[in-house]
Amino acid sequence: MDKKDADSFDEADINEFFRIMHTIKGSSGIMMFDDIMKLAHKLEDVFYFIRESKPDNVPHMELVDHIFQVSDFISAEFDKIREGNDPTGDSKELIEELDVFLKKIKNEITKSGEERPPENVQEAPSQFYIAPVATDNSKFYRIHITYRADTQMCNLRAYTAVYSLKEVAEDILYKPEDIVTNEASADVILAEGFQIMLQSQSSKEEVQKLIDGSGVEKIDIQECTPDEYLKGFEKPMIVTNGKVIDLDSDVETIEARAKEAEEQKKKDEPKPGDYVIKTKEPGKPKQLAKSNKDKQAAQSFISVNVAKMDMLMDLIGELVIAESVVLQNPDLKVPGLSLNNFNKAAAQLTKFTSELQDVIMSMRMVPLTNTFQKMNRIVFDTSRKVGKNIELRMVGENTEVDKNIIEHISDPLMHMIRNSVDHGIEEKDERIAAGKEEKGVITLEAKNEGGKVFISVKDDGKGMNTTKLFRKAKQNGLIPADKTEDDYTSKEIYQFVTYPGFSTKEKVTELSGRGVGMDVVVKNIQSIGGQLDIDSEEGKGTTMTLKIPLTLAIIEGIVMCVGESIFVIESGSIKEFLNVKESDMVYEPGGEEYVMIRGECFPVIRLSTRYHIDNALEDVSEGIMILVEHEGKQICIFVDRLMGGQEIVVKPIPSYIKKVPGLSGCTQLGDGSIALIVDVGGLLL
Repeated sequence: MDKKDADSFDEADINEFFRIMHTIKGSSGIMMFDDIMKLAHKLEDVFYFIRESKPDNVPHMELVDHIFQVSDFISAEFDKIREGNDPTGDSKELIEELDVFLKKIKNEITKSGEERPPENVQEAPSQFYIAPVATDNSKFYRIHITYRADTQMCNLRAYTAVYSLKEVAEDILYKPEDIVTNEASADVILAEGFQIMLQSQSSKEEVQKLIDGSGVEKIDIQECTPDEYLKGFEKPMIVTNGKVIDLDSDVETIEARAKEAEEQKKKDEPKPGDYVIKTKEPGKPKQLAKSNKDKQAAQSFISVNVAKMDMLMDLIGELVIAESVVLQNPDLKVPGLSLNNFNKAAAQLTKFTSELQDVIMSMRMVPLTNTFQKMNRIVFDTSRKVGKNIELRMVGENTEVDKNIIEHISDPLMHMIRNSVDHGIEEKDERIAAGKEEKGVITLEAKNEGGKVFISVKDDGKGMNTTKLFRKAKQNGLIPADKTEDDYTSKEIYQFVTYPGFSTKEKVTELSGRGVGMDVVVKNIQSIGGQLDIDSEEGKGTTMTLKIPLTLAIIEGIVMCVGESIFVIESGSIKEFLNVKESDMVYEPGGEEYVMIRGECFPVIRLSTRYHIDNALEDVSEGIMILVEHEGKQICIFVDRLMGGQEIVVKPIPSYIKKVPGLSGCTQLGDGSIALIVDVGGLLL
């Protein structure tokens, strides 16, 4: 994907594309997916011609377009196959387009007077046996392929090896013969290996390269005489510990061969004094001079259904709650009760549950690499549609987040990227006039910080003009008529672009102008407890940053009491706890309350008033004022008292209860009581 931004493909790229298409062609031919096979073969033809002729005038972007079209078609067909359906796509039109492209570059070669390479001929996958016509250059091989014990469908992998060899084969035989029609042959191949007799003009190294593939543990290739070859599989090929046992030679020959091997082994064995400690530079570990390179231990993986991971996460949450129930049990509050041993055991339990929670969270973490790579394609397609030259740079794509969160951020990121391409980056003439590079740059960056993931989309475009944004928002009726631009900060005006129905485009296009897009971003991000921050500098560019939690299940929270009701606020939203006096309060005629803190005025929200709670404190000097922040806005929440901080297992509010603004969920505390989780963003609406 990264190679699309280059002016042309180098030789290594062309060879890589050719090999990939060759593999797809062969594998799809074996599985009888004809449309995929024909399309892959046609693109293989293109790269075969480019590889052999090395033309200088290949239209690069046109070639990239064709590659993407083929990739999209094959991916869509694979999706159908994964779902258990037949690949029903028709590749005829794409093949015709590739044929036109191939003829065009072939004609250019002809015009320049160069000789065209031979055609890349496709043969029917069912015809493997070629009449043996030996020449002076013909070589004869006995091949034994051993597959790893965990390899699935060995018979089809063996078939792939045969299919790869048929292009260089003058004659080929293999055993077992029924590898396609008999599924049981897979077990035979796994136990005894797969045997091939090959007549070819290729070298041993070329043959090995053709058949080396996934699942293959070892390949033994023995060159033999024409007479031995004609015997076929009459000469047994027994393999023990990867060694082929010769059953045809006489005893003297075998003994001589064994003696020679033993003497060679003795030469290779270390002698006393061979292991000399070499002195390394200061700070580096010492190492044995004749020690082999450390072999990196292979990692073992197992695929687990996400639903099972979710269930495990729920159980961990219940375990955290159960732990709180035990450790905060009222029976432990008997005066004079000695709890030294209990507290030691409780500390041990807390340590283990915390480690267990960290492990399950790490298991759910997946890197953003795939999500970021998809954005690469969106930039490519979108910039082509609007006629702009734009490069996407990615930073921190290996940052890991919870799998559930990745599912929620793909669409918002797509809208943000398209917004930067369409609105942010200027046209070519504008950029040159402003003294900028002709190519626009969009930077997609991810990083972890303070229990949150920050994903930013930054462009070096024209930025946003606050006056124009304010005027447009007023025209659309998105802000009160009596408000002026001075009533809003720059960041608040930038947020207008996230309002439903807002668009700065005068003309509706395929990409924008309908007033939808950024409001979807905000809605999706808020659904997972995240927020969108927008910053811009006119003439320099715009940066949109998503702030999202690392995981959705368990948060650090502060528990507080209002009357007889219990609430929780996420620790990350809280800036400060304050004791205020009545003299610090400001009361408006309309009933609004404000508090003066160090010369600044902040709105006050009483949870008792908002949610009609009885028996709550009225006097501000007796309660606690909590300063919280959301998307740059700060307010004070008045509560009766604090009960402490703890890990909170987030539970959704039951569906039969109407959604209440300002509340995002609930949780169960250690004493069995239910606490409501405050959504600071909802309180500000």
